Amino acid sequence: MQKTSIMTLTRQQKWVVGSTAAGFMLENMDMMFVSFALSSMMIDLHLTGGQAGLISSITNLGMLIGGIIFGLLADRIGRIKTFNWTIFIFAFGTALMYFVKDIQQVYWLRFLTGLGAGGEYGVAMALIAENFPPNKVGRMTSIGAIGGQMGAILAALLAALVLAQASWHVLFLFGLLPVGLTFFVRRHVKESARFAQPKAAFKTANISLKPLFSTAKVTYQTLALMLMAIVQIAGYFGLMNWLPTMMQKRLGLTVAGSSLWMVATILGMSLGMLVFGTILDRLGPRLAFGAFLIGSALMVFALTLADNMVTLTLAGAAVGFFSNGMFGGYGAVISRLYPLEIRATANNVIVNVGRAIGGFSSVVIGLLMAKHSIFFVMACLSAMYMLSLFVMLTVPGIRGLTPGKIKD
Repeated sequence: MQKTSIMTLTRQQKWVVGSTAAGFMLENMDMMFVSFALSSMMIDLHLTGGQAGLISSITNLGMLIGGIIFGLLADRIGRIKTFNWTIFIFAFGTALMYFVKDIQQVYWLRFLTGLGAGGEYGVAMALIAENFPPNKVGRMTSIGAIGGQMGAILAALLAALVLAQASWHVLFLFGLLPVGLTFFVRRHVKESARFAQPKAAFKTANISLKPLFSTAKVTYQTLALMLMAIVQIAGYFGLMNWLPTMMQKRLGLTVAGSSLWMVATILGMSLGMLVFGTILDRLGPRLAFGAFLIGSALMVFALTLADNMVTLTLAGAAVGFFSNGMFGGYGAVISRLYPLEIRATANNVIVNVGRAIGGFSSVVIGLLMAKHSIFFVMACLSAMYMLSLFVMLTVPGIRGLTPGKIKD
């Protein structure tokens, strides 16, 4: 099989991958600003824990609604226009946080930011699926997803520089950085042939959510993929939000030590995405998801055996490798299972349902930790991944999906 390298890509393909990876990077950077500024926001705005916790829930609700709206628009009027609108919305929604004076304004702006961020995923995945041959889509969607991890690192660096010198409000002004991306996307990325005349497409297209539930078989496929996405997001937020705290208590780590663990985990995630995408393209989704879900189940429980900084760092990288290595693969698989006419909508709806529900994992894990040991919590996470494995193996569409096939 011919290898994929940056030198073999066309100009259009390079711009598609580059713009989607940059979009994910800047989106995740914007979304992570709240995490880094939250403690300062709580003091400045006199927030309770419940009020602060509601910020992420409202953001996830915005992402779900935005995913539906912009998925339908992308399937109706084209990817590029919709992609640019999603970037504008989450960029300005983030930057306007500079002016907030109370929690109600925060809620409205984070909902607005969620609308834009939730719409971007499906549009980006559809763009990649329509610009690459089927045996390269897994790797390309994974490269795009790696951009999100780079965004988390960028947000951490900006937060360290800004919060030490200025108010948390200033940090959110960097949310305007994504606006520049829209200029390059509009100038260099071409729309697919179907959307060459968007006005005609808008008049003739009949886009709705019905194709996601058109038959019993398709309905089961959609619901099963939603459950897998819920597990994916729940595992990510649960691990990233709670494990540093768990390990600080268990091993007496300093904040610097837990930060090293986070860096190792993010690097593991990025490597895992590259490996997962390659396996998916060459051997198919059943083997790729099967191996990584089993690896996730084993590795999260293996974390409980870490008894020093070295083993903890290695375990963190391994957990990141398996647990989040699969993220880009969802876009590749969904793009293969659903036709072009509903591709962006399917990606957005399925993944954002996962975000909306899976995002509550931090709350659930917090409740479990209050009454149970870390071993019990990790066992629950392992069982969750095994449930996802069982569901994946029962999806007829995935079972019949072989490398090199994609619906158009």
